Amino acid sequence: MAFDYDLFVIGGGSGGVRAARVAASEAGAKVALAEESRYGGTCVIRGCVPKKLMVFASGYPEAVEEAKAYGWAMEQGPFDWPAFHGKMAAELDRLEEVYRSILSRSGVETFDQRARLVDAHTVELADGTRKSAKHILVATGGRPVRPDLANADLGLVSDDIFHLENLPKKILIIGGGYIACEFACILNGLGVDVTMYYRGAQILRGFDDEARGLVADAMARRGIEIHTGANILEMAPANSDHGSITLTDSDAAMGADREMVETVAHADTDGAAPDGPVWVKAGNGEEGVFDKVFFATGRAPNTADMGLEEVGVKLARNGSIEVDEYSQTAVPSIYAIGDVTGRVQLTPVAIREGMAFVETVFKGNPTPVDHDLIPSAVFTRPELGTVGLTEEQAMAQGEIEVYCTSFRPMREAFADGHERVLMKLIVAKDTRRVLGCHIVAPEAGEMIQLAGIAIKMGATKEQFDATCAVHPTMSEEIVTMRHPVRTA
Repeated sequence: MAFDYDLFVIGGGSGGVRAARVAASEAGAKVALAEESRYGGTCVIRGCVPKKLMVFASGYPEAVEEAKAYGWAMEQGPFDWPAFHGKMAAELDRLEEVYRSILSRSGVETFDQRARLVDAHTVELADGTRKSAKHILVATGGRPVRPDLANADLGLVSDDIFHLENLPKKILIIGGGYIACEFACILNGLGVDVTMYYRGAQILRGFDDEARGLVADAMARRGIEIHTGANILEMAPANSDHGSITLTDSDAAMGADREMVETVAHADTDGAAPDGPVWVKAGNGEEGVFDKVFFATGRAPNTADMGLEEVGVKLARNGSIEVDEYSQTAVPSIYAIGDVTGRVQLTPVAIREGMAFVETVFKGNPTPVDHDLIPSAVFTRPELGTVGLTEEQAMAQGEIEVYCTSFRPMREAFADGHERVLMKLIVAKDTRRVLGCHIVAPEAGEMIQLAGIAIKMGATKEQFDATCAVHPTMSEEIVTMRHPVRTA
């Protein structure tokens, strides 16, 4: 049977674009790609890139204060959000054009419209045109979701933050994961009064307990109000009947058994951010008014109304596409990569999955995707960098030694600051292999990338110890911790 293409990719994010480009330019495949929104996907347009630019912007007020401690006569001026926002938007436009140009130069035919599956080898575009392909790759990513709560549409989701015309003066963030914590630190740094509600006992669930505790302390010290064991029961547009009050620490007593319903609703990622102050009622009966409420309560895969199950592709309960180690679905000609599979939701992982797909399907080199020992960072202030097992995870697998130090770094101490950093290694007692590394410090993301190489290679604690320290640096502690602080 003759096909229009060797490969048809649905989704123009980082994973889909990489797979399309490499299949076309390196494997000589005839490739097409359809994208209904903007090229670059979540990372470039509404995630990693604009968020990191906001991280940079939010750090300057502290830099000015620190500069004074080092003898500089500096004064902090007001932050111009419209000016920054305009420049950020221009940068995203530039990056999107880079993605389009990469595809064009690689010979990939693109369609700026939605595509859905008709059968194992056919997709239908929004205009009714049908295209056939020997292989189909679904790389449609995910989206932020709002809880199933009355008037939840009054709240923002992460996509909306990048479309705000003006920054709110006071915001309530619902959630305690990395997105919630990152934006709490960003908005706090930009001068917004930030309150967080999280139904769990501690923010950043799934990360090392000691590390996330230090991050929580640092956030609180910066004035971010974190209420754990907390949720909201009602929200509505604010009016004269809804007085503005300060929610107190008693909110922590809200019953965690009255958790927000997990059922999710689609976020309107293309619309304008909701306007007007919002009244909320907390689980303990207290009420408050915020300029904005921001839901950071999870993400869902973009699999709705794509014809996936109709053609035989199996979906998990959360809607993600089920795939094997080669990213192949239950339909042999259909593959899926990235966030839509619900595996590891990180841009570099989606790119690696795309590369492995091309190796497997177009280069005759079956390549399973390696999801082991993936370094990652949470861009809070300070940052949290992590790779490998947490202390809690490692304890469940066998006997371990924990090497850990927490201290005020030289730069902070000289400026009479209170910020502490954390360096932590988890070591297997029998093999001496370093199972995990956790860093809480400025630029922890930069440090964990390099530590990740050694840990991926299977380095032992003694090999870390044999590495000469770079002095004076914070990171030298990674190779100078000689005695475990505890064993388990």
